[in-house]
Amino acid sequence: MTDAGVLVAVAHGTRDPDGPVVLEQLLDDVRRRLPDVDVRVGYVDVIEPTLEDVLATVGEDAVVVPMFLASGYHVRVDVPDAVKATGGTAVVTPALGPDDAVVEAVAARLRAAGDLPDAVVMAAAGSSDADALAEVETAGRRLGALLDREVVVGYVTTASPSVGEAVASLRASGAASVGVASYLLAPGLFQRRLDGVGADLVAPPIGPHERVVDLIVERFSAQRGVR
Repeated sequence: MTDAGVLVAVAHGTRDPDGPVVLEQLLDDVRRRLPDVDVRVGYVDVIEPTLEDVLATVGEDAVVVPMFLASGYHVRVDVPDAVKATGGTAVVTPALGPDDAVVEAVAARLRAAGDLPDAVVMAAAGSSDADALAEVETAGRRLGALLDREVVVGYVTTASPSVGEAVASLRASGAASVGVASYLLAPGLFQRRLDGVGADLVAPPIGPHERVVDLIVERFSAQRGVR
């Protein structure tokens, strides 16, 4: 541990081997921005190390940054429970989404993937939590304003409409071309599902984008006073 403190990035976890690799690429960029900070990662599901395991080893000055794009069950329940189970001294920042920095990164990935389509589906993971879905819808409205395009939110699982249904709806309303902007942080099963939704263009996940790095650094710095 360093005098500058510990940043613990907490993610969902995936069995897709590319997911943790992309997350580490993102955190390597954070490490370059915060060279004196001990940057670690823990997971709330599927793979290890768990957040609780990591927090048990880092002492009292950890800042936990949820690598989630909405404040669903994992952010509201699993993360605080892990903090409580390990002494309750770590500070938890807000989730990454629906911050403008994340929306800007989503827009940049879509633009880089090809010509901007007439209409866009913002593909999100989905949740049974109404507040989390409201945050995703907020991000969708911001993306529409940023792209100057009609943007409809579609969900990969749990919520509706599905991404495929949203694509079909935009085509039925007259959109000549429909693209999918990925509101997913890293590769995995959810991202692969987007290839079969019938869109003309599918953007990659957000990944190690500079604006997301900025946001993680800002989240940590607000708690630790690091500049």
